Amino acid sequence: MYVAVKGGEAAILASHDLVAEARRGDESVPELAVAQIREQMGLACARVMNEGSLYDPDLAALALKQAQGDAIEAAFLMRAYRTTLPRFGSSEPLDTARMAIRRRVSATYKDLPGGQVLGPTYDYTHRLFDFSLTEPRPAPSPPAGEGWGERSRDAAGTSPARAANDSGLRNPSSAPSGHLLPQGEKDREPLDSQMPRVPDILGAEGLMEEEAPPEGDPRPFDLTREPVTFPAERDVRLQAMARGDEGFLLGLGYSVQRGFGGNHPFVGEIRVGEVAVEFVPEELGFAVDLGEITLTECQMVNQFAGSKDVPPQFTRGYGLSFGHSERKAMSMSLVDRALKAREFGEAADYPAQQDEFVLYHSDNVEAAGFVEHLKLPHYVDFQGELELIRRIRKEREQRLAEQQEALPEAAE
Repeated sequence: MYVAVKGGEAAILASHDLVAEARRGDESVPELAVAQIREQMGLACARVMNEGSLYDPDLAALALKQAQGDAIEAAFLMRAYRTTLPRFGSSEPLDTARMAIRRRVSATYKDLPGGQVLGPTYDYTHRLFDFSLTEPRPAPSPPAGEGWGERSRDAAGTSPARAANDSGLRNPSSAPSGHLLPQGEKDREPLDSQMPRVPDILGAEGLMEEEAPPEGDPRPFDLTREPVTFPAERDVRLQAMARGDEGFLLGLGYSVQRGFGGNHPFVGEIRVGEVAVEFVPEELGFAVDLGEITLTECQMVNQFAGSKDVPPQFTRGYGLSFGHSERKAMSMSLVDRALKAREFGEAADYPAQQDEFVLYHSDNVEAAGFVEHLKLPHYVDFQGELELIRRIRKEREQRLAEQQEALPEAAE
């Protein structure tokens, strides 16, 4: 047994070297830097942060590099690191109504207060290869000429770029990566500082289900520290989905749209932007601004025909995710509404409506561990199965032989 263990250890150490070699690839190709992954693969970093349950773009980029781009393995690295971090407390509830908007769209209102903000999106791009991306592009130089350039100045001697900054606009060269700013002269207007959320607009008319915190406004359940029981409350369900596998939730959300959920959803609003995080230290007693994080919020509006106690109205599904991750937030909001079926007296006949099914199978780190453990040695188990199959086959052959011998005797 000692020899087998040592032999296995040597093979494992050798596999570590092979992983490092495979990760590096052709050494004639420049190595990827973590900063490059963070800045140029932001959507992948957002997925890793969500499923790794930790907001840190630098660590997400490092995890992707270490995992050779395997998003689930990268999320596993984030989860493992997260368990080593001390917890100082809980932040104040985030106010997404005060989000600094990068993108904000609604499929329910064309002209909504604050307007539609397309921002960075692939929704209107052609799915055609851009082969110019195969070659590195030089860094853009500051724009010159009219508009944002320094050449044109007003009567007071202030450049348009400086004037734009003073009025709340930003020079495009200083915009965050992927943040599209309007370029037309007539479009250079600052966005509204606050944009009302579409469900709040419907709520003002009494057409949207009311959402109020539970009595006493208790602290939300923490599924990372407490065992989950069923039926699970909504705060537990939302936590599980926020760090759940995007593909799994996408499939469940698709199933709801195909009729396995009984809802007709509309995108009330999707907004992407930065939100301030505040924390109240015990020694101070007041909120301290810790900084900003990028979030994606989706509120899905669903029709509800009403019941004996509830009038016809719209109901909502909610999704919130780290970074720019619209598909995840949308899928989450679709499944959130499906999981509220029992609360509205609806039958829970489909997978997306069953909290135990969704919560137990949406965690890709746990699922990957359970599936991939099958690669590990199961020699003893398999030998037991092998002996069992051999014995059953032998007994079967003996019975068939006895039956064959009994046939002539019966004929006589």
